[in-house]
Amino acid sequence: MFGQMQDRPLLISSLIEHANQSHPHAEIVSRTVEGPVHRCTYGDLSRRSKQVAKAMLALGVEPGDRIGTLAWNGYRHMELYFGVSGMGAVLHTINPRLFPDQIEYIANHAEDRVLFFDLTFAPLVEKLGPLMTTVKAFVAMTDRAHMPALKLPNVLCYEELVAAQDSDYAWPTFDERTASSLCYTSGTTGHPKGVLYSHRSTVLHSWSACTTDSLGLSSAESALLVVPMFHVNAWGMPYAGALCGAKLVLPGPGLDGRSVYELMRDEKVTLALGVPTVWLMLFNHVDAAKLDPKKDLCLQRAVIGGSAAPRAMSERFEKEFGAFVVHAWGMTEMSPLGSVCNLLPKHRDFTLEQRLDLQCKQGRAPYGVELRIADDEGRSLPHDGVAFGHLLVRGPWITDGYFKGEGGQIVDGDGFFDTGDVATIDADGYMQITDRSKDVIKSGGEWISSIDLENAAMGHPGVAEAAVIGIAHEKWQERPLLIVVKKAGQDPTREEILAFLATRVAKWWLPDDVAFVAELPHTATGKLLKVKLREAFREHRLPDVG
Repeated sequence: MFGQMQDRPLLISSLIEHANQSHPHAEIVSRTVEGPVHRCTYGDLSRRSKQVAKAMLALGVEPGDRIGTLAWNGYRHMELYFGVSGMGAVLHTINPRLFPDQIEYIANHAEDRVLFFDLTFAPLVEKLGPLMTTVKAFVAMTDRAHMPALKLPNVLCYEELVAAQDSDYAWPTFDERTASSLCYTSGTTGHPKGVLYSHRSTVLHSWSACTTDSLGLSSAESALLVVPMFHVNAWGMPYAGALCGAKLVLPGPGLDGRSVYELMRDEKVTLALGVPTVWLMLFNHVDAAKLDPKKDLCLQRAVIGGSAAPRAMSERFEKEFGAFVVHAWGMTEMSPLGSVCNLLPKHRDFTLEQRLDLQCKQGRAPYGVELRIADDEGRSLPHDGVAFGHLLVRGPWITDGYFKGEGGQIVDGDGFFDTGDVATIDADGYMQITDRSKDVIKSGGEWISSIDLENAAMGHPGVAEAAVIGIAHEKWQERPLLIVVKKAGQDPTREEILAFLATRVAKWWLPDDVAFVAELPHTATGKLLKVKLREAFREHRLPDVG
């Protein structure tokens, strides 16, 4: 016997329709590439998204066609989020920080039909455009006055393209499992691989992001999306914003500390989302300008993902900004939300020190995500906070295969996807990643967490950033090497840092050496690029410490 409920498909167009009906005056504030700050509402976004959908039809775009973007966080990019997917095509957000040959590869692999680009990337598009064999039109996301002169065929002006259409358009209805957007991950071996999201998975993910035990996005928030819209769809926040009517603040290309701070101040930001490297730039600006964030800002929460949130970073947000750090974890393959570190009632009486320790964990899985840890033979391990193993996930917004079948079968017989992370899960369901499988340091038959060591090192007042890699060792197989970027105006020594760590980690975890560098390499999404570090320090000789 079936229930007698109406069967309405979960479509991305329903999100913007809801925002238009229930939150038409809520703002989307964008810092544009051209310079000025632009303000519009969800009502405006709804109207122009329909114009975008009609413009797609005028360009000959058909359902299922991939539409590429090389763009920052801004209102025009949001119009594409809803207009392209809403009419049945697939929005393909390309990370412009990838190497040019990777961008060329994924545009061709996705078979993008049209490419939209911000002015910042005009030189890149001019260079790569002739190599993008399936792209039939290039659309500069600007007005006629700012159009770049490019030596490419069929370069169109976004504002003219949109203005040529009216908003008299009815969103089509189709199967909710229809593909909606495409993101490529470079976190796998070989070429980047595509993850193809559906309307259903996107709407479910948006609902999850708005729940209190998840990211808690709501109409009461002014949310700054420092996380790029080309990085797993800005963690799904543009969709979730429409679902709940949150004010969204989009920083465009201005991701430096000063620009981010000014937006936080001027737009009364209560929730900000970004990766640790961006927050380090914010901290540097606060220090250099001698600012008082508690006085200037009304930030309540900072969501940190992409890489592990160092304990020292959570502590600084708490003490200097008056903001609670929400540590979150996920992957491109997971849309990306996988776990969120919020407190339980039992933690209300925790001291700040106890709470900061808890906030180092990646958190608990929201409804819709199942977490499991397994040993090398695939046997499930207990959730006791001690046993650690390979982290496996499954759920309705988690991929079951890469685009065009790349990589073959990627889920096991029970439908679980191996994240490539090593983690523990405690009795309350809090998951903590101890390392990437490929980065874990194996010393004397035991595993050392490079992430825990990095977080501990970041607590030193003279350390701006830290990375830990394993160095080959004749006796112990591998030993940790700590690589440090010093804070401006600070000059900590190897001995000082090791003495600091000696009170915070097990003795046998202590790095055998400390190396100082001017900067650390990062991936296009802000993660530490340890492949390059291992290559750079391949000949490094550790001192004889026994």
